[in-house]
Amino acid sequence: MAAARATLQPDTASGARKQRPHASSESAIAEAPAGPGEAAIPAAPRPTHSAARLAALERELIECRRCPRLVAWREQVARERRPAFAQESYWGRPVPGFGDPRARLLVMGLAPAAHGANRTGRMFTGDRSGEFLFAALARAGLANQARSEAREDGLRLDGVWVSAAVRCAPPGNRLTPLERARCAPWSERELDLLRDVGVIVCLGAIAWQAALHLLPMREQSVPAGRAPARPRFAHGAELIGERYTLLGCYHPSQQNTFTGRLTETMIDAVFARAKALAARREASAPRRPGKRDAGREDR
Repeated sequence: MAAARATLQPDTASGARKQRPHASSESAIAEAPAGPGEAAIPAAPRPTHSAARLAALERELIECRRCPRLVAWREQVARERRPAFAQESYWGRPVPGFGDPRARLLVMGLAPAAHGANRTGRMFTGDRSGEFLFAALARAGLANQARSEAREDGLRLDGVWVSAAVRCAPPGNRLTPLERARCAPWSERELDLLRDVGVIVCLGAIAWQAALHLLPMREQSVPAGRAPARPRFAHGAELIGERYTLLGCYHPSQQNTFTGRLTETMIDAVFARAKALAARREASAPRRPGKRDAGREDR
């Protein structure tokens, strides 16, 4: 697999604590203030176990109504339904990530499909993109089955967590910058709880951009007064940081898979590379104390 690779060098000249652009839910909300009648995303709770914390985060996320346009659309789709699913009860709420709480790989997509995850309530479930993705995860040994049709279909993930840059289905698959910013704190809090993740597979350019915002700012050593470089998305692109490696992959949309822009061979190569990178990180990188290690003994 051809890959464009870049390395982010840590800034070791300063002893300052590493931070990401969205250092907390509160700071992110300050950048994207709630509109009239909208509640702010609450601060993260302090549970004692990773799985319990992820479950608590899910309970908060599915009640989110911060983006009026997305709320209106997801609920309209859930009411009107597609004829093929007229007898089903649509989820019609924000869709949480799911998978293995001890995952070393994070797969980040764009947003739920209107009649896929917005219907089933699970990321990449109930649509053609999910069929392609989970078949690849099964071939890679990261899923127990290729089928992903409903939340109760028996699918289990091993070593991987599946999420998205935005948690609500957008009209026409188009998101505004403000909607993306308002949803970013959920991804930040989720990643804080996925303490073993070292590789993020980004399905498409928007997922790549969202993941860049999750990188610790101190990994980007740049001259004072200059903005850090934003490496471009490409299929097979790699961005190696001190804490995370980003790996680019075309989104498994029908537009890409039906035209041959993304093939099974191509996505299989991405996940083979992701597994190798994750194993290398686990074997060579000593565990650093800090925020992500607090309470690790409680897992």
